[in-house]
Amino acid sequence: METKDVIFKLRTERGLSQDELAEKVMVTRQAVSRWENGETIPNTETLKLLSGFFDVSINTLLGSPRQLICQCCGMPLEDAVTSREKDGAFNEEYCKWCYADGEYMYHDMDDLIDVCVNHMANEDFSPEQVRAYMKDTLPKLDYWKRYVYLDDKDKFDEFKKKLLDEINDLRIEGLPKVEKLNALVGGYINLEYRLPNGKSVKFLDDGATYLGNQLPCEFGGDRCFGIAANMDFLLVCTYEENGENPELVIYKKR
Repeated sequence: METKDVIFKLRTERGLSQDELAEKVMVTRQAVSRWENGETIPNTETLKLLSGFFDVSINTLLGSPRQLICQCCGMPLEDAVTSREKDGAFNEEYCKWCYADGEYMYHDMDDLIDVCVNHMANEDFSPEQVRAYMKDTLPKLDYWKRYVYLDDKDKFDEFKKKLLDEINDLRIEGLPKVEKLNALVGGYINLEYRLPNGKSVKFLDDGATYLGNQLPCEFGGDRCFGIAANMDFLLVCTYEENGENPELVIYKKR
C-alpha cells in the first residue's frame, strides 16, 4: 500500500472525517486531502504525530518501503514486535525484546547468541547452525558494529587472540589468566574513576562496542577485575558488585 492508501484506511477505520483527523494532528483538512490524493506526504513531525495517534510505525505509514530488522538481534520488524520508548513512541531500530522501556537488554554478544540458540534451534536448524549464523550476523548490525575486522572472522579471531596475549602479558597481580573476550556495549561498562586530583573521568564511549570480560580476583574478596579493550587501548580495573567503587588498574595505549 502507498502512504495515501494507508492514511485513508486508518482514518476510515477510526470513523474519522478528514476535518477530524486534521484537528488531531494539527493540520488543515486540505493537507489531509492532499495526503489521501497522493499529492503530498506528511512531513517528519506530522508523521510522528500520526504514528502516535494511530499507534503504527512510521514505516507502516509510509507503506513499509523498507524491510526493517532489529539492529541488535536481526529479527524482522513488524509493528507488533517493534520496540518503544518510555513515552510509547516507536523505536524502529530494535525489537521489543532487545530494547524495552528505554533500556537496552543485551550488552554481551555471547549472551544474546545463547538466547537466540535456545529460541531458534529446531529439527531443521541445529543449535550449532544457529550459533554460527548469529556469530556471522550480529557483528554486521549497527548495535554491535565497531571493529573493521568484524566482517572477516579469521582476522577478528586473530585480533582477539592478540588482545588476550597482550592482557595476559601485563601480569597484573591477582588477575586470573584471561581466556575469553566478549563484545560489550560501552554504556554498560563505562565506569567513572576518581583521579588523584579529585576529579572524575570516564574512558569509554557509551555508544561504542568493546571487547572485555569480568573475572574474580585470585585473592578472593568482594572485588572483581573488569577488562575493556579495542584497537587503540587496554583498560583493566577493579570494582565491587554492580560496578561500585571502581579503581583503575591500568589504561594502556596499544
